[in-house]
Amino acid sequence: MKKLIVPFFILSCVCTFAQEHFSGIGTSKRIGILNANFNPAELANLNSKMEVNLFATSINISNNKIGVSDITGDEDFEDLLFKGDEPVNLRFDVEIAGPGFAFKYKKMGFAITSKAYGKLNLVDIDANIGDAIANNGLNSLVNFTTLNGNYNQRLVGTTYGELGFSAARSLWETDKYKLNGGATFKLLFPGSYANFGADQFQGTITNVGGDSFLTNANASVNVAYSGSLGSSFSDFDGYSDSVFGSLNGFAVDFGGTFTIKDEKNGYKLNSGISVRNIGGMTFKDENNSSTNYNLVIQGNQSLNLSQFENVDSLQEVEQILVDSGFLTSTSSSEDFKVKLPTVLNAYADMQVIPTLYVSVFLQQKLTDDAKNDQITAQNVVTLTPRFSLKHFEVFAPLSQTEIAGFNAGIGFRVYGFFIGSGSAFTALINDSKQADFYFGYRFGMGKS
Repeated sequence: MKKLIVPFFILSCVCTFAQEHFSGIGTSKRIGILNANFNPAELANLNSKMEVNLFATSINISNNKIGVSDITGDEDFEDLLFKGDEPVNLRFDVEIAGPGFAFKYKKMGFAITSKAYGKLNLVDIDANIGDAIANNGLNSLVNFTTLNGNYNQRLVGTTYGELGFSAARSLWETDKYKLNGGATFKLLFPGSYANFGADQFQGTITNVGGDSFLTNANASVNVAYSGSLGSSFSDFDGYSDSVFGSLNGFAVDFGGTFTIKDEKNGYKLNSGISVRNIGGMTFKDENNSSTNYNLVIQGNQSLNLSQFENVDSLQEVEQILVDSGFLTSTSSSEDFKVKLPTVLNAYADMQVIPTLYVSVFLQQKLTDDAKNDQITAQNVVTLTPRFSLKHFEVFAPLSQTEIAGFNAGIGFRVYGFFIGSGSAFTALINDSKQADFYFGYRFGMGKS
């Protein structure tokens, strides 16, 4: 199973030429399609009559174990990841915004957008299990380890595409105040999916002669896959090839904004609240499978965990476990539905002086990452001071994230081009456990 874990890290390195995506720029005073991604009601505040998004890419890698300085050391990735007893959480998220178009008409704003997503996550993986599979228990100080996980451990990946149709309207407006409402309706195109979940995992790992064996074990296991992620985690061409599948899902965003106007500088305060990604999608493919099992190993029985060391797919993992005789199927289906990561977004951007703004952004997930049919999200709080002119901005997002903790970054906007990172400073000056990067270009036409 070692190859099921290593690609999470390798793929992140390969893609770095690009979880709060677009940290800092998403609450920019230059209101456009990016702002509407966080809250569709912002479309009624567009700075231009029309805006075209050519491209925007954001990549976020975060974990709770490995710092940036550790990567350049002599220790292997698996040794670092599975040290200690704290469960392992690793998130790799990519968001690519393709061509998009927005425009204002009187009190209303509209947009058509396109996106592609890729997510590869380790969720609450017991470090002792990971060490036993990847390193034959080399990090263990004793010859046996007792497992008593009262949560669901997941290895999960997904790719999917999205077409969004958004509309917003000014609901109430005076010389000083403005209140907007808006919604986005999303058509979802599921690409590929893979999930291995082990809930309430209990047992004992014993190290004998350089191998690790699992005994006296019980767990509820889910194995689900569709598309290329089921047959291989290390075939990187498959990730990009499988992003857009057939139309088979639907989701919505709702939001509202409240603005205190400033005649010369746009606004003194721009605030909003939204609920995003309410919905899900159904995966269908020739290799589709979703099966729930009971894992039971009793008495003198044992499972040699070294069998999983070079495994490259969930199909192989499932077959090994089935052949061992320790799995009993409880339910199975070919097509299965996966829920999007529903989140609550709230923010406020306040003018301190005409060229200096400070924004506060909150992302609170409303779903449970432990569920096998759930795409994951992170809780995030970000404070962003920003120097803002009409055609230039520089901002420094300061974030506290659920997985990686505190991070500080920097970003720039020059006309429609922007580039930034939510972790650039902490990656340079301390042992940051997050690395992220984004860039893109959009342009506006006509004065709003």
